[in-house]
Amino acid sequence: MEWTPIFQGKAAEYAQGDNWTLEVDDSIEPNQPNAGWEQYIRNTVGRFRCRKCNRTWPSNRVMVVFHMRLNNTTHQGTIKVRRMRQNCKKCSDAPMETPVIDPDNIDILMESLLKNIRKKFYHEDFGAPRPYVGVDVNSPHEPSHCEPALLEFVI
Repeated sequence: MEWTPIFQGKAAEYAQGDNWTLEVDDSIEPNQPNAGWEQYIRNTVGRFRCRKCNRTWPSNRVMVVFHMRLNNTTHQGTIKVRRMRQNCKKCSDAPMETPVIDPDNIDILMESLLKNIRKKFYHEDFGAPRPYVGVDVNSPHEPSHCEPALLEFVI
C-alpha cells in the first residue's frame, strides 16, 4: 500500500523516539475504537469504480478512519486505517467499492494524521488541518450509497 511509505517518510521527519506502523484494517468502525485506542476521522477526495458496470465517479466525501495507540513501554505505535466505501447508484445490488485516493491527498492525510498523533500523544498543538485537493462533482452526495456506519456520522 502506497500509504505506508508516505507515512513513514513524514514520521521520519519527526523523531520522538517511538516507532509507528500503519496497517489497513477494514474491521475498525467509526466512533468505536477499542479501549486504549484514539480515533481520528478525516474526509478526503477519491474515485470509485463499480465492478459490476465499470462506471466511475468522484467523491469529495470519502471518509478515512484511523484508530491508533502508543505502547509507552515498547515505544511502539500502531495505526489502523480504514477507507470507507461507496456503491454505484446506477446498479441494483451494487457491491461496496473501495476508493482510490490521489497521492497528493494521501500526503495531506498523512500530514494531518501525524499532526493528530503529535497532538494526542505528545501534547503539541497545531492549527486547522490543510485542506485536501477537491474535484468537480456533478451530483450531490448521496449518503444512501455509503457504508452503513457512515449514515450516522456527521463531520
